[in-house]
Amino acid sequence: MIVVTGATGQLGRLVIKALLRSVPASDIVAAVRSPDKAKDLAALGIAVRQADYTKPDTLRTAFAGADKLLLISSSEVGQRAPQHRAAIDAAKAAGVKLIAYTSILRADNSPLSLAAEHLATEVMLKESGVPFVVLRNGWYTENYTGWTGAALASGTLIGSAGDGRIASAARADYAEAAAAVLTRDNPAGAIYELAGDSAYTLTELAAEIARQSGKPVLYKNLSETEHKAALLGFGLPEPIAAMLANSDAGVSKGALFDDGRQLSQLIGHATTPLAATVGTTMAALAG
Repeated sequence: MIVVTGATGQLGRLVIKALLRSVPASDIVAAVRSPDKAKDLAALGIAVRQADYTKPDTLRTAFAGADKLLLISSSEVGQRAPQHRAAIDAAKAAGVKLIAYTSILRADNSPLSLAAEHLATEVMLKESGVPFVVLRNGWYTENYTGWTGAALASGTLIGSAGDGRIASAARADYAEAAAAVLTRDNPAGAIYELAGDSAYTLTELAAEIARQSGKPVLYKNLSETEHKAALLGFGLPEPIAAMLANSDAGVSKGALFDDGRQLSQLIGHATTPLAATVGTTMAALAG
């Protein structure tokens, strides 16, 4: 039995889609905070169980009988460490034989503020005694192409990444990697540094959006402080604006570049090119 936490999230749904290519629905459990949001998964024959990182009793029940657990990191930045500890403790109590955890690229030396909670979770896994695999995910290309609409409206893509190169991949690529790890034998303690096969700057992303749209779009580089202020102006909550600006500033220091190609090796094919994800985004905007 394979349990996937955060199964109604963007990554979780894609992981389940990837798992269903080789695993019977009856062997998959969708562990979610709100079961009402997983009715479509239940309709596929997948067991849906409530699992709230802040309610340990629900975690123990959700993980009961599991052989493998995909622990998708909590979306609550600043609360991840205690929430992940609760999940790891519950998995150990349930007798889970393998925990796969979605961490961040080079968590042990990343300049990103996000890395601290991920590294703390990796330490918890090592100390738990439960066999584990760490999926150190780089950035999802969608994190950047999600700003395409705003860039087209203003003619400007903003950021604070300078000329830093981003080796991102589509979210579906990372989902495939998680499914691959969950359906194969892996050496205990394996750590995968996962990133896209090719890299780009935000100037190059702006140029690709311009090329596909036929409209002028230029990249405007800001300081981290200016970038955060702009994001706040868009209505983002302060912690999210701070995290995104800090991440962009980290890009300028090489935080999201990797050329090891472990992701494409794990999934058995090239990662999704930037142009393809931009095209998918443009099509969605067109309706």
